[in-house]
Amino acid sequence: MSEHRRKPPQPQGEGGGRAAARRAAQQSSGRRAAPARETTESPSESYEEERPTSRAEARRAAQRGGRRGGGGEPGKKRLIDYPRHNKTGVLRWMPSWKQTAALGIGFAGSVLIAGSIAYATVGVPDVKEAAEAQNNVYYWADGKQMASAGAGPNRQIITIDNIPEAMQNAVISAENKSFKDDDGIDYKGIGRALFNMARGGNVQGGSTITQQFVKNALLGDQSQTLDRKFKEMFIAMKVGNTMGKPEIMQGYLNTSYYGRGASGIQAAARTYYNKDAKELNASQCAFLATLLKGPTYYDPAGTTGIANATAEENTKRAKDRWSWILDEMVKDGRLDASERADYKEFPKPLPPKTSGNLSGQIGYLVDLAKANFINNNKEGITSEILATGGYEIHTTFDKKKVEELEKAVTKIYDANIDPEKRPETDTHVQFGGASVDVKTGKIVAIYGGQDATKHFTNNADQTGAQVGSTFKPFVLAAAMKDGKRDPELGPDQSDDERTVVSPDKAIYDGDNKLKIKKYDGSVWTNEEGKEWLQRNDGDKSYGPINLREAMRESANSPFVQLGMDVGIPQVRQAAVDAGLRDDDTLSKSSVPSFSIGISSPSAIRMAGAYATFADSGQQRDPYSVTKVVKEGKTIYQHVGKPKQAFSAPVADNVTDVLKTVVEKGTGTSAQLSGREVAGKTGTTDGNKSAWFVGYTPQLSTAIDMYRMDDDANNENRKFEEMFGTGGQEKIHGASFPADIWHDYMEKALKGEDILKFPQPEPIGEAVFGGGAEPSESPSESPSEEPSESPSESPSEEPSESPSTETLPATPSASPSCTRLFGCEDTSTSGGSNTSGGSDQGGTDAGGGTDPGGASTSPTPTAEESTDEGGGIFGGPRGFGATQD
Repeated sequence: MSEHRRKPPQPQGEGGGRAAARRAAQQSSGRRAAPARETTESPSESYEEERPTSRAEARRAAQRGGRRGGGGEPGKKRLIDYPRHNKTGVLRWMPSWKQTAALGIGFAGSVLIAGSIAYATVGVPDVKEAAEAQNNVYYWADGKQMASAGAGPNRQIITIDNIPEAMQNAVISAENKSFKDDDGIDYKGIGRALFNMARGGNVQGGSTITQQFVKNALLGDQSQTLDRKFKEMFIAMKVGNTMGKPEIMQGYLNTSYYGRGASGIQAAARTYYNKDAKELNASQCAFLATLLKGPTYYDPAGTTGIANATAEENTKRAKDRWSWILDEMVKDGRLDASERADYKEFPKPLPPKTSGNLSGQIGYLVDLAKANFINNNKEGITSEILATGGYEIHTTFDKKKVEELEKAVTKIYDANIDPEKRPETDTHVQFGGASVDVKTGKIVAIYGGQDATKHFTNNADQTGAQVGSTFKPFVLAAAMKDGKRDPELGPDQSDDERTVVSPDKAIYDGDNKLKIKKYDGSVWTNEEGKEWLQRNDGDKSYGPINLREAMRESANSPFVQLGMDVGIPQVRQAAVDAGLRDDDTLSKSSVPSFSIGISSPSAIRMAGAYATFADSGQQRDPYSVTKVVKEGKTIYQHVGKPKQAFSAPVADNVTDVLKTVVEKGTGTSAQLSGREVAGKTGTTDGNKSAWFVGYTPQLSTAIDMYRMDDDANNENRKFEEMFGTGGQEKIHGASFPADIWHDYMEKALKGEDILKFPQPEPIGEAVFGGGAEPSESPSESPSEEPSESPSESPSEEPSESPSTETLPATPSASPSCTRLFGCEDTSTSGGSNTSGGSDQGGTDAGGGTDPGGASTSPTPTAEESTDEGGGIFGGPRGFGATQD
């Protein structure tokens, strides 16, 4: 056989390796290798010559094939083909439709199993167990128990037979028209709640009566969480499948909260109408169904301490919804139209009552603390949730100080106020007070009225009583902070264009019947073109006077003109910066008398605002709750956030000026033994309210006095004059209010360190206003301008003794005296006034809402604002407040 004869191919592996070695040996020994053959072999022969010649190469080839095929062998698929073997790029990582379907089925199955387990493990609510609500416990600042209050004792379960059909129908028409036919679940509402929760919003969603029953029954868990929502849903499903509709309705009405501590329809019927539930008519049932919307905003008596929940606002809401429910009952065929026609008058409920353990000041303290917690907690805890009980509420109230404040008021009342002896002047007399820690903002004491079980308005909170001249410090603060405007420039001026005012160097015209001007020197007129002539108390004229002395004497005209020169918006902002609320209690009027106290903030807010001056401009909102504990866990903790409302020079100068008021001005009766005191008196037009607000470096206290009918059924309540009250010719802030302030503060500060106010830095420049000229020096004592009628009482003729006199806008109207406007100093003011300027919309019969508390007092209207003393522009007073 020729050595060049082609041998058959050897198998891959060891044989292939030996053949390659032999050929290499032959070539190295000189034997000629066979010439390359022409490529005429068959495909199979060609393939075999290109195959790997070693085991290593074979392994690498196998590995490459495995990577391409997704397995050890080309083309073989895995059990879960992911990443997908036959795809490249992005598609390699996209699951197939089969994989997607399998995943969806698996998820749905898991949810179904979990839902089945949840459904099987939840129980149906036990109405008796749900009715066993706990009380809330309130604690004094020292940790000792103050009161126990809540809805616990005020519950009684009744059967569906004792619940009027009209009550059931009213609830169905108002809340769940499909109640008798639905499965008890509002799936859209749940979805909406979950969606809102995912966005961080309000988790409340629409609910059926069944779901509301379940929610009422979950007293131990009132949290608004995803877990709770699912729990409610599964319990509602089980309730819908295992309980009949009458039983569900019975459970719902027996566990619902109706306000005033009443849980359950029987307690509600007793609380609001003093009758059993079965005796309620359709009209009364419609009202009680209205309360299920939320008694905080639908109880006609109002809710203390909650914004927009005054008696007036709540009454309007309640009447509107009551009428709507009756109409819906007719539409749904659940009430005859003829019977509906009989219910034209709103079924007014009884006035609220307070339980015996909340008598005296305790009821006011509890209401204030409750409102403070509801308004500030971030857990979504409402009045209704709080009423379920189990909360420990720790307050800032100092028991000793509360008792001392009550004693101080009672002492003055018993010694001076005698309704039997003087029924025309001494009935309906009210006092209010609040005391705030300067360094923390803690409300340490309040006086809300004689007894929370008899007098239902908290007088320490918003009552509608205007503050009078106690507002003047905010005008002074604005003058030192923002400055007087340049009369040559436009109204909106920068700080560089304004002149900061010095309380000692600034000279203003203090004459009576001063013609008030705009900042640019033009005469201010109202919409009818009538001028404003500002009056002082007793028609006294002071001539050129600096602001310190004007504050000391409580002259009106300098501060009214100063307010115009600085700007009413700036004065309003200074009041807000100090701590007053920019709400209905702060007048929105821009008339000149805004600067002399036509607003009606609460005693709490006034004490807090003055505390800002006491602490060199550091402002803290007053608060009454330090923390709240539920089941051993602190769910609320007060966090103080002080801010620098005014610079120290501004605040300390205000304090220094107010020290002058107490040392030798209208507030001398408030002097304390060995302590520095700063404060201000205030009396309003018509002698309808009187104030004293003052402070030491540690404690700020506000006391007010007024007359108002406290009959909750009297919808036309209004402030009454105090001429002759307590045997006094008229009431000043320097009289009973300052006396109470003094007696309380002496006791409250007993044993406390004697501190001094900071020495103020000089501030501001000499400016002149109201017609005063640089060449004129301040007067040292006021003079009295002749008056056609006594200043102590309102005139029978409006033209003779108006609160503020107005004349046509002509130069002919001028004061009758000489020297500036011509009066010589003949007397010294020793008191507070009641007969100066007035204000638009500023009647003394006002209501409103303070963030610290709502009031049941009426809201003022121009129509109600009448006064025998005449109006600003002559005639009946549709605007009005003059302060000492």
